Amino acid sequence: MRAFLAGAGLFWPVAAAALQTTPQAPPVQGGTVVVTGPRQDGPVDKDERGLWMQADEAELRLKASNFLITDPALNAYVRGVLCREVGERDCKQARIYITRTPYFNASMMPNGVMQIWSGLLLRVRDEAQLAAVLGHEFVHYRERHGLKQFRDIKSKTNAMAFLSVLPVGGLVGAGLGVAQLGMLGSIFGFSRDQEREADQGSVKMLAESGYDPLAASRIWQQVRSEQEATAAARGTKVRGNGGVFATHPAPADRMADLRALGSAVARPTASDLGAERYRAALAPFWADFIDDQVKLNDFGGTELLLSQLAGERWTGDLLYARAENHRARGAEGDLAAAAKFYADAIAAGGAPAEARRGLGLCLLRLGRAEEGKAALRDYLAAKPDAKDKAMMTMMAGA
Repeated sequence: MRAFLAGAGLFWPVAAAALQTTPQAPPVQGGTVVVTGPRQDGPVDKDERGLWMQADEAELRLKASNFLITDPALNAYVRGVLCREVGERDCKQARIYITRTPYFNASMMPNGVMQIWSGLLLRVRDEAQLAAVLGHEFVHYRERHGLKQFRDIKSKTNAMAFLSVLPVGGLVGAGLGVAQLGMLGSIFGFSRDQEREADQGSVKMLAESGYDPLAASRIWQQVRSEQEATAAARGTKVRGNGGVFATHPAPADRMADLRALGSAVARPTASDLGAERYRAALAPFWADFIDDQVKLNDFGGTELLLSQLAGERWTGDLLYARAENHRARGAEGDLAAAAKFYADAIAAGGAPAEARRGLGLCLLRLGRAEEGKAALRDYLAAKPDAKDKAMMTMMAGA
């Protein structure tokens, strides 16, 4: 869940892609960013002052982003989850920003800025899982992992620069090659230790705040299953994250470790999932987040995600999303499948008006012109102020 942004020779944990790439869609709602509390401590030395300076600059760009979700209710809900887990005093150190970016990620910078991507909110199933992620990131911040890793990288890259100017040849060259490789591996091994420490701290805080401590292991099972579904649909294999460049524990090891940690601290008073509260908080944004996911053109991952969200009950909005996923792929048989799912969504109730538009477009392409035009007219009747009204009116022959 970490990304690293390089600038002026500095590295710190930050969701870099949100600052450097274009997300899939505009903000969901307007409002005021919830920014709470003064910093309770400051940089400890010039290294950390440098990290804070660059993190402050990143925060300014983040505040001005068009992709910031500034809805007060959602921001207050997420902050409430964090405060319940880490306590009100520590929570005041965090400034939370939610961005509409359809990937699974969260991060916390050394200056207290926590960034959460909408793709993470779509994928976690309940409040306990969200708390697990937020707690994990807060441990990185609390333990100053960014500063520690920066110092470790700085010292070892200086040594690497020294090694690079020494003569290479024969036994001397072979020996230096092994030394360089080992040193490079130790840089990333230190990060693995940090991730494990953050996992351990998060699971402990889950139990202490009354959340189910096993929620953390379930997140990684879900993420791993989605990765496998994406790879299967593309005819590839999921690559592990081992080797000298691995910055996190291997997924299977991580899930096992988190299960063991969760079981060790489990107690009857620590079993809250908060699934209903979570669904209620996400309800106003869910359709937009699903739309962003479909636009990723990740058919296998999206299909699995929708199936996991549905469980044993495919609701109208989930059926609509499934239809959109098939229509977006457009492979053989997808149009017919999409038309069926659109029709099922309409019959189930709770689907957006766009389900009728999707049904109409599919039927037109399948050669069922009159049925398609009728569906488009139903769409226009259900949404008379549609942005695509002129185009759909022409296609419907109305």
